[in-house]
Amino acid sequence: MTDTLNLTQHGIIVLLVDDQPIIGEAVRRMLSAEKDIEFHHCSDPTSAIQTANRISPTVILQDLVMPEMDGLRLVRYFRANSSTRHVPLIVLSTKEEASTKAESFSLGANDYLVKLPDKLELIARIRYHSEGYIHLLERNEAFDELLKSRKQLEIRNRFIRKIFGRYLSDDVVDSILESPEGLKLGGEKRKVTILMSDLRGFSNISEQMPAEDVVSIINIYLEKMTEIILKYQGTIDEFIGDAILVIFGAPMLRDDDAVRAMACAMEMQLAMTEVNAKNQEKGYPIIAQGIGINTGEVVVGNIGSEKRSKYGVVGRNVNLASRIESYTVGGQVLISESTMTACGTILRLNGQMEVMPKGVDKPIMIYDIGGVGGEYNLFLPKKIRSLRTLFHPIPVQFRILEGKYPGKSLYSGKIIRLGDGEADIESDQNCSVLTNIVLTVISEKKEFSESAYAKVMASSANSVFNMRFTSVPPEMEAFLKECLT
Repeated sequence: MTDTLNLTQHGIIVLLVDDQPIIGEAVRRMLSAEKDIEFHHCSDPTSAIQTANRISPTVILQDLVMPEMDGLRLVRYFRANSSTRHVPLIVLSTKEEASTKAESFSLGANDYLVKLPDKLELIARIRYHSEGYIHLLERNEAFDELLKSRKQLEIRNRFIRKIFGRYLSDDVVDSILESPEGLKLGGEKRKVTILMSDLRGFSNISEQMPAEDVVSIINIYLEKMTEIILKYQGTIDEFIGDAILVIFGAPMLRDDDAVRAMACAMEMQLAMTEVNAKNQEKGYPIIAQGIGINTGEVVVGNIGSEKRSKYGVVGRNVNLASRIESYTVGGQVLISESTMTACGTILRLNGQMEVMPKGVDKPIMIYDIGGVGGEYNLFLPKKIRSLRTLFHPIPVQFRILEGKYPGKSLYSGKIIRLGDGEADIESDQNCSVLTNIVLTVISEKKEFSESAYAKVMASSANSVFNMRFTSVPPEMEAFLKECLT
């Protein structure tokens, strides 16, 4: 029926198949006064199908008695032909025979007239069958258009999912596709859980490597982290270099947003083993991430202008998640008290500390989390401290970081105990917990052109503080390992 749909203009087109010219002329005269009826006569039954395919009739009048072909066979041919299969067919016969009528109807004829029929009756039947067929054409044509539109919409949606699915979670893409208001600017206040992750000391690493290697390391990391985040139904708000900002609770709000964020953080940290295995295969350095999580009210929605916008969150609780993350060392997950409360008793607590982040009025408590129980049962390996006292302490010089930049004052000290990724330093300059420092090893045997970065994890009254390295240049790392042998 598709071919007919493409050819017809939905006017009444009559095709008469009869080998007698006198019958053709008689029917033509009957219909000549009907301005909306287009008449065609085919006297050769063998070419009737070709004629019908060419003119796309809305009704066919067919004689049953023809010299070259039995009329009932022609009925079969019309019904077997895709272009005429549904066209109304009126059989014309000189006799009123019940058996012939029955056989005609069984083969697919729609009507039966004894010729020559009365003019008014013929016109009435032609109009009746044509109008029904035209209505069917229009209905099917509309249906075809609907199918075509749906197919185009599916192609468009697949394209959007393929392109934007690389940057947005399925929830955000679904919101854009399913709601006519999906891209409307504006937002609402909502309580969500915000996860912020960052590679510790990566800026220093990236400065020493070719740009293509830096991008490759980030892509290896982000590919795995994205897979995990989407698994836990997090919405990736944005990638900020090597940092990831994730929302749990928008656009879909769920009762377990905080717990899923915690489980996501645990799996992200556990997956760093796989990430670093790929890095080492390519000759890249080992990297470590810190994760900070906070729960609170934010403004969430489409932010920007009509020409460029993004789905995201704004508010002090977003900033607080970032501040909490800044206190982390590699492999650590720190959370706010609000997230701790939202998760309940299923978290494994490694420790807690009071901090005074920038932008808050009073100190807050943050918690070092080692795992989440319940249905997730994900736990980070417990770090076993194994510091070895050095027979020959290692002299160092260090500066305290003020934001991202080293301060002007240079302090001296010495590493008196050394372990895997950490050290105890004795110095006249006591450093408070969570202070970030940049230090250089002073060695008579070797001069180091690059400095290491570390975070103070504990401080004592006897001018000794414990620090965790966040970034160590390869040459210095090899030297420190030699000192342990």
